[in-house]
Amino acid sequence: MTTRLRYAIDSAATLLADAGIDSARYDAEELAAHLAGTERGRLPLVDSPDDTFFDRYHAAIAARSRRVPLQHLTGTAAFGPLTLSVGPGVFVPRPETETMLEWANSQSLDETPAGPVIVDVCTGSGALALALARRWPEAHVVGIDDSEAALDYARRNAEGTSVELLCADVTDPGLLPELDGQVDLVVSNPPYVPDAAGLEPEVREHDPARAVFGGPDGMAVITSVVRLAGRWLRPGGLFAVEHDDTTSALTCELLSGTALFDEIVARMDLNGRPRFVTARRRGQAPSPLRGWGYPHPLAGESGADE
Repeated sequence: MTTRLRYAIDSAATLLADAGIDSARYDAEELAAHLAGTERGRLPLVDSPDDTFFDRYHAAIAARSRRVPLQHLTGTAAFGPLTLSVGPGVFVPRPETETMLEWANSQSLDETPAGPVIVDVCTGSGALALALARRWPEAHVVGIDDSEAALDYARRNAEGTSVELLCADVTDPGLLPELDGQVDLVVSNPPYVPDAAGLEPEVREHDPARAVFGGPDGMAVITSVVRLAGRWLRPGGLFAVEHDDTTSALTCELLSGTALFDEIVARMDLNGRPRFVTARRRGQAPSPLRGWGYPHPLAGESGADE
């Protein structure tokens, strides 16, 4: 690494720290690596960037100091095994959700001739849907969101995969009746932040409000998601939903109150905060063919995005 580049990164880290960014050094290095076309760990091998690089770097650091998300500046976000395309108009996946992904990946889904059916409600960039499709390549995975802007990113991320993306309103209580009793796993990272909550500028000013806020107590969309999961899951099917760290008890009570779920467990995120709840649909598991055979219940639907 040249002295000039090292000095630029050091100065950038100081500027970002003064702007209140906790990950100042990391962000300064990530932006330098992004603009140099390399990885952060290989920055010491970068030789003599030209003046154009430094002009672009200073502009990127200035934007980050105004709290434009790092992921908007690089155009990507890491999530589990994936690197996703993100930007304005889609919620940037967070590391906290990876704990729910780890839980889902550790589950045993019934092996059937047709493969398991998995639904990601409020899919956004497609993060959970795509990560679960990688875990179960034989599965029929459906991602649902009501934002075409978000689905544009999801489609880009899902290119070359079998993940099916649908534009639909998950607060519609009659949504997709053809899935009733057919789904093995429902996961959701819905809008769940209470409307009056204080948020960092990266979230408040840049994440889509419709993907963040969940009503006065943060439970408005979660209530709809629980209703859908109760319909869609087969007996013995699994459910996981992320929530605000203040609403774990409310989410557990909501699931208990339906009388449709058992094995309801409140779980923590990577920082030890209550972050998601898991449950199992009550009832005896059906036979391997589940009574509907081939193809999967959504196969060939005209409303599906290819």
